[in-house]
Amino acid sequence: MHKLLMLLCWLCGSMMAEAQQKTRGVVSGAVLDSVNQNPLQGVRVSILRDTVTVKTNQYGLFRIDVPAGSTHLVFEYPGYLTKTVPLNHYDRMLIELSHVGKNPGTSADIAKARARARFAHSSNPNYGNVGMGVSAFFDETYGKLYENKFVDAEKVNHSSFALDVDRAAYSNMRRFVKLREHIPVDAVRIEELVNYFHYSYPAPKGDSIFVLYSHYTDCPWTPEHNLLEIAVRARQIETDSLPSSNLVFLIDISGSMGTANKLPLLQAAFRVLVNNLRPRDRVAIVAYAGAPGLVLPCTPGNEKEKILNAIDYLSAGGATAGEAAIKMAYQIAEENFIPNGNNRVIMATDGDFNVGQTSDQDMEDLIMQKKESGVLLTCLGFGMKDYKDSKLETLSSKGNGNFAYIDDMEEANKVFAREFGSTLFTVARDVRAEITFNPNRVKAYRLIGYENKVLKEDNSEGAKIVGGIVGSGNCVVALYEIIPAEQDTEDQLATTRIRYRTEQDTTMRLLEKDIHESRQIFAAAPDDFRFAASVALFGMLVKNSTYKGTGTITMVTDIAKKSLGPDKGGYRMEFLKLIKLVKKNTTWLK
Repeated sequence: MHKLLMLLCWLCGSMMAEAQQKTRGVVSGAVLDSVNQNPLQGVRVSILRDTVTVKTNQYGLFRIDVPAGSTHLVFEYPGYLTKTVPLNHYDRMLIELSHVGKNPGTSADIAKARARARFAHSSNPNYGNVGMGVSAFFDETYGKLYENKFVDAEKVNHSSFALDVDRAAYSNMRRFVKLREHIPVDAVRIEELVNYFHYSYPAPKGDSIFVLYSHYTDCPWTPEHNLLEIAVRARQIETDSLPSSNLVFLIDISGSMGTANKLPLLQAAFRVLVNNLRPRDRVAIVAYAGAPGLVLPCTPGNEKEKILNAIDYLSAGGATAGEAAIKMAYQIAEENFIPNGNNRVIMATDGDFNVGQTSDQDMEDLIMQKKESGVLLTCLGFGMKDYKDSKLETLSSKGNGNFAYIDDMEEANKVFAREFGSTLFTVARDVRAEITFNPNRVKAYRLIGYENKVLKEDNSEGAKIVGGIVGSGNCVVALYEIIPAEQDTEDQLATTRIRYRTEQDTTMRLLEKDIHESRQIFAAAPDDFRFAASVALFGMLVKNSTYKGTGTITMVTDIAKKSLGPDKGGYRMEFLKLIKLVKKNTTWLK
């Protein structure tokens, strides 16, 4: 009897061990180029000495069932060295493949890989579009925009607007162009198109937060008018000096996020951000569908595998309880608040809320309450057809935040790698520009873009003075079209004042510059100025602006081609390609 019991125990143990082997689980991960860190699509992932095979998707992601006794995975891709990786105890992998003939360990390759973590611009304010109404484009919604008109300088010579560097409108516009679809007029926020690009104006010296630049020329689309550019460059903080971050990823996993350009792209985008985190940074993850839930408690930034694993296993399904999720995310951010640190909720969604308070006005009221906590907000928009741009713009603008639209992995790398510092780290809040024109030289003026960022001069009711948020290294560009006075003298043209608060100080600061420039020839102006003007004209043409003058898409192309300059990141050249697509696929834009 004793021997029989021993035999049964041995058989049960063997069966359990075999079952454990057979249910080893699923291995998932991502495959990247070892130098530029771009995801590789179509990589063949197989199990050594087995027939099980899968391929990576367009974001470099894979999932593979691991049968019993498996020891290694094999990664094969044309033009790259085949890589065999032991399974060990890992259930999630980050694999880097090297080109044939290259040593992945060379200092040059390592330097190139590290270079992707450099940064440059982005951030936002407290205005928004709720009071201007909402327009619909099929199931997408956009804040209604009404073009700024010319203002008589004799009657009102003071212009004020919130300064920020949101760029969501550009990447969203690019999505429509690439799909050869009509671009909704209210989706085109001209200042976001202009400020999408890098401008090479020198950074401020010493301890200065900002430096001001200005240029004044004839206006190419209305030659009898002039064009004034005001560029504000912010101090760039070195990566090692950036404050510690307390981040809460607020991720929409509702049913509407189930398409390939939503949750899968979102997961790949967050992978880029996580790879740039430092040990002193902290991350928590809240995911929400019908109700929010804490997927990952506050975790140090050096536990990347744990963070990535939590992101990778998210799946879409259910309703969208945005209100409850926002409240939970802010609560967690407040519980882990870092004094003098970067405390921020990063919300990733298509904006299609349908549980709880859901209107744009409801969201504004909610986020206005939450911003008093000192926690900033970054909104990331994803998807199409049911994308709610109006809601995300309201949330970011009212919640002391910034706003980006992620249409592909290139944009994810731009936002979270190349512009890591400026996306997530703020150097000034409540930033506003105030331009006072001299009526002796300016008969009338018109601010191009910034329609939903114009601020009232009258503060008699005691309303809080608000403005935008500017990130590390940002360069904010604004353009005014000027009708010159009949007897334009050599007097001062205007005075520009930038009012702002630093992150550590609540005192309002002032940077002031008098503009004395005489009108110059547009063709002789700096590349940055001329390129910004070409983008602004493109925006006016797409909107069929009353003020486009004699401007044409050919004029946009000619100006842009002659003002490419160094073209950091190749985005200006991409703009030319987009213009070409627009000309080819539209009959209404010439």
